[in-house]
Amino acid sequence: MNEKGCIKCGSRDAETKEVAMTGTGLSKMFDIQNNQFVVVYCKNCGYSEFYNKNASRASNIIDFFFGG
Repeated sequence: MNEKGCIKCGSRDAETKEVAMTGTGLSKMFDIQNNQFVVVYCKNCGYSEFYNKNASRASNIIDFFFGG
């Protein structure tokens, strides 16, 4: 079996967080956080990848992070 892990350190210990960020223009000026992402990060080295929350399927994000 081909074990895959973090592309930086090889660890298989990852977590996810949801974050919201402002865009540009008026949304930035008024601090309107209309961009939502799921962040997958390696608990060993901290390497992170952002996935658009509206376009991603939560059940597959960790697998995608590990290249599976």
